[in-house]
Amino acid sequence: MIPMTEDEGYLLDNRQAEAGERFDALAELFDAATFRHFHALGLTAGHRVWEVGAGGLSVPGGLAERVGPEGYVLATDLDTGWLTGVTPPPPVEVRRHDIGRDEAPSGSFDFVHARLVLVHVTDRARALRTMAGALRPGGVLFVEDADPALQPLLCLDEYGPEQERANRLRRAFRRLLAERGADLSYGRKLPRLLRELGLERVEADAYFPVTSPAGAVLEAATVRQVRDQLVDKGLADDEDIERHLASVAAGRLDLATSPMISAWGRRPA
Repeated sequence: MIPMTEDEGYLLDNRQAEAGERFDALAELFDAATFRHFHALGLTAGHRVWEVGAGGLSVPGGLAERVGPEGYVLATDLDTGWLTGVTPPPPVEVRRHDIGRDEAPSGSFDFVHARLVLVHVTDRARALRTMAGALRPGGVLFVEDADPALQPLLCLDEYGPEQERANRLRRAFRRLLAERGADLSYGRKLPRLLRELGLERVEADAYFPVTSPAGAVLEAATVRQVRDQLVDKGLADDEDIERHLASVAAGRLDLATSPMISAWGRRPA
C-alpha cells in the first residue's frame, strides 16, 4: 500500500514500525483471495506484471511464483523500504514510483494490479488511467480496493460495551480517513470506472473476513498508528483507546474488515 506524507493526505505512514505488522496482517487476510483471482484471470509463466503500491513483498512474491524466471514483475511504491529490506525474489524489480503523479514505466504489461492503494491516492482518476494505459492489447487491469462505507462496522455483532466502543473508534478512524481525502465508497465504483476507461469484460466481486487472528493484529497496529490523531482531534481519549486495545489483545472481539472490492477488465485487443 502506497504511503503519502502527512501533507499529501495518507493517514497510515509506512515509515512507522506498525506498517510491517499491517502488511503481514493484510497478507494473511487477503492474499488467498487475491491469488485466486490471479489464477482465474490467466496470469501465467512469461507474463510481464506491474504491481502498483506493493507495500511489502507478499504480493510481488506470489506474482513471481506465477510468472516464473521467464516473466517479469515490477513492484513499485512511493516508499520502497519494506520492499528492499530483504532481497526480492527473481524476477522482481523494485522501483520507486508515485502512481498519483508519475508517468507509467516504459514498456507494456500483460497484467497490472493494485490492492488497497487507490482509495488513498489524491488523484485516483489519473492513477487509474496511468495503470490502464500501461496495458498491452488484451492485457488485464485488476484493481482491489476497500469500501468502508459499504460495511462501516468493526464488530458486526454489537452486543456489549466493548463492541460498542470498537465501533465508535472505527467511526472515528473513518472520519480521519475522510478528512485526509480518502473516498470511503471507492470500491463500489471500480466496475464503472474500468468500463469508462474502455476496458472490456469487466467483472467484480467482494470479500471481507468477519473474524480472524490477523484481523486483531491489523486492528491493534492501525489503532496504535492513529491514536495521536484520534486524541488530538478529540475523537477518542487515551482511556478508551487503552481499553479497546486490551479487548483486542484478549481476543474478546470479532473484528471485521471493510469489504475489499476486486474488479477487473481487459484492454481491447
